[in-house]
Amino acid sequence: MEGLMSFQANSVHAVSRRQSSVLVPTFSRKISNTRVSVKPIGMVRNSKLFNSIVSSVQPIEASAVTPFDNTLPSKEVIDVWHNANAVCFDVDSTVCIDEGIDEFAEFCGAGKAVAEWTARAMNGSVPFEEALAARLSLINPSLSQLQDFLKTPPRLSPGIDLLVKKLKDNNKGVYLVSGGFRQMINPVASILGIPLENIFANQILFGSNGEYAGFDKNEPTSRRGGKATAVQQIRKAHGYKSLVMIGDGATDLEARMPGGADLFICYGGIQLRESVAAKADWLVFNFKDLINSLV
Repeated sequence: MEGLMSFQANSVHAVSRRQSSVLVPTFSRKISNTRVSVKPIGMVRNSKLFNSIVSSVQPIEASAVTPFDNTLPSKEVIDVWHNANAVCFDVDSTVCIDEGIDEFAEFCGAGKAVAEWTARAMNGSVPFEEALAARLSLINPSLSQLQDFLKTPPRLSPGIDLLVKKLKDNNKGVYLVSGGFRQMINPVASILGIPLENIFANQILFGSNGEYAGFDKNEPTSRRGGKATAVQQIRKAHGYKSLVMIGDGATDLEARMPGGADLFICYGGIQLRESVAAKADWLVFNFKDLINSLV
């Protein structure tokens, strides 16, 4: 696009300020903090071993009541997770604690209005492309504002670094598929050792004087169903036989489809979107549950 330029953030070598903390979700209603404590399982087809995994599940609070029946994974779910060739992660409120666009909006003085649009988009109540355009218009960022914002390192979710390392040690491909922006996700990928070519995300565009000039609408993640499209592209390009999507929002759930993700794992450790969690194959609140199920 003539007269426009995209800004690529330099790699940032930093560590999360809260990586060592344990984040337990609290909610306005009394819903489940149930966690799945899954031990290394080896061959998941061993019924006795799988039954021992099931029996180890204990609620965080004895009095907790959950409306969800998917915090305990089935044998089939464990089998798909264990044997997946690749895993795609959402970034905001999954890999990272924050919603990047909300934090950027707050930095630019448009926090409240943008957060409302983000909630609507993640719950699936408005088309994603509409919400993306509306939020960026409200922020109206300049290139210098973005550069200043990126001076603060991203905050990673507890345990995500260990999970990504475990996946790579098991020779599984790891991808970041986000409705957020490459400029904010590049530093995250650098911290986790994920190749930049494994990022599928949006791109903010700026004019020759650094003024906001829209976003790249050619990116599949800029529109409804974009994450599903990206996941299908990843699977086809690499010939993966099995692929898993992990995230917290409606757009992540959409990736579970023929030719896309075989399994959707909802991560509720930061934001629990009940309409999404209820449809997940497996609902987890702690990445340790996923780490412990890998050998």
